[in-house]
Amino acid sequence: FVACGIFRPHLAWNVPKKYFDMHPLDQVGLPPFKADDLDDLPPAGVRMARANGDHKNVTADDPEKLWKELVQAYLASISFADAQVGRLLEALDASPHRDNTIIVLWGDHGWSLGEKSHWRKFALWEEPTRAPLIWVAPGVTPRGGLCNTPIDFVNIYPTLCDLSGIQIPAHCEGVSLRPLLEDPDSAWERAALTTYGRKNHAVRLREWRYIRYEDGGEELYDQDQDPLEYTNLAGSTENEAIIAELSSHLPDKDAPAPAARGSALKKAPAKGWSERTAKKLPAGERAERLFDGTSLTGWDGDKQYWSVDAANGWITGRNAEPVAS
Repeated sequence: FVACGIFRPHLAWNVPKKYFDMHPLDQVGLPPFKADDLDDLPPAGVRMARANGDHKNVTADDPEKLWKELVQAYLASISFADAQVGRLLEALDASPHRDNTIIVLWGDHGWSLGEKSHWRKFALWEEPTRAPLIWVAPGVTPRGGLCNTPIDFVNIYPTLCDLSGIQIPAHCEGVSLRPLLEDPDSAWERAALTTYGRKNHAVRLREWRYIRYEDGGEELYDQDQDPLEYTNLAGSTENEAIIAELSSHLPDKDAPAPAARGSALKKAPAKGWSERTAKKLPAGERAERLFDGTSLTGWDGDKQYWSVDAANGWITGRNAEPVAS
């Protein structure tokens, strides 16, 4: 068993120049974009887009220049990742295991490059949640087969068990994808589920994508007729039946609600931190001790800069660059 993670195309998009040269900037196009694309979304969807964050920063000066450069860098990073996959496959082909090895290749999420004024992952639409998934199972998968059925990744482990002749453990919530691997056109009525944030879910079944947010806001898209998700159909009474069907695939239980702030304070070490305030450091100075004098030497953050919550003294994050706070 070999597990291999390829870091690109994760940020930062730094790869050798030859991969940028494969995508000349003057030939790079921008992704489909509508300025009013958020107008028919519920408030939770608008907030998830974060239009005033990355997208505003990318288009602030020249609306297209930096945008195209970022698309180019993303394409270059994908080409770099493809090349690394090629190196792995060449090594497998040269080995005695080439005809007796199951290969599964997947990416952990999709990526938005400005569609819906949204960047990165962190959303429930098609672009940030659709990811590559490729299987090669000797004697099972047809060469060049293409399956258009949406599935989710909880099924990968049970499928590997099935293909390897190992009993699928009872705790698995996924199922084996073997029927689709054998026949990509097989009937499949198990919905694909994506969750981002507590009680924010997207259900993908056949041509439909249904999103329900924690506050009850809804989105519905027909991927066949509207693959760019321009028109939210959730408010139409004629779609009530399909919404009811898709809703039936939402999780029966969600992650527990986070503990209230008061509960967290009660569990905090009794060192008087809640009465302290953060010391403002001169620019460039690195914090070396906690409020109670404990040294940070040897911690994972020894070479980083810590951000401390002045209300209770808990370390809540770290910054890669010096900050004057």
